[in-house]
Parts: sequence; C-alpha cells; structure tokens
Amino acid sequence: MYGSRIDPAEIREEDLALADAQADRVLAWIQEAQGALDEIVGAGRGESGQVTATVTAEGRVLEVVFDPRAMRLGSHVLAEEVRSAVARARLDATRRIEEMMREGIAGFDPAEATAQFERLLDTPWR
Repeated sequence: MYGSRIDPAEIREEDLALADAQADRVLAWIQEAQGALDEIVGAGRGESGQVTATVTAEGRVLEVVFDPRAMRLGSHVLAEEVRSAVARARLDATRRIEEMMREGIAGFDPAEATAQFERLLDTPWR
C-alpha cells in the first residue's frame, strides 16, 4: 500500500521491493496520463481580484491579465498582486494534478508521499 510508514533504520528487502513496485506503478500511470497532465492549467487571482494568472502543470506562466483598475495600484502593490496570482495559480495546478493522481492510482496520496519523502531525506520537498 502507498504511504506505508518505514523507519529508515529498519528498511528490509521486502520494503525496498514494495517501494520499487509502487514507483513502477506511478511511473506507468504518469506515462499513460501524460497527455492529460499536459492539459492541466491552474488559475489564480491576486488579493484584490484585479490580476489573474494561468500556469501550466509545471508552473510555467501562460498568461497574466490586468483589470483596468489594476493600473491605479502602485508598482509595489501591483507586483505583489502578480506574485500572488501566479502563486495561487500554481497551487491550483498542483491541486488538479493531485486530484488526478488520487483518481488514477488507487490508494496513492500525493500529500502523504511528499511527507514520507521529506521524513526519509530530512529535507523539505517544496
């Protein structure tokens, strides 16, 4: 099962074989779902709602749109609006990817997989 809690000090051959099999299933799903992943677009809006952004699943910015009222904002506020809109768009894309993974890979929880990775390597993923 995905997300098993393995103590790095007590890893057994069976644990490695299970992790390897799980990784193979995830990679196979990624190859099958690549087209759908390529179509994921995240959308976000700045705090004031005057700036919107869209990004790809990889986080590449596709578009930033300014409401006409955004031009009244100071440059620092406008910059923060853009940053906020892009950050929220990236979070939306991540959420969409994780939903897709939960639906496509039975028993797999991306959040738990990330947490397990961080525990094993003692470092943050993001």
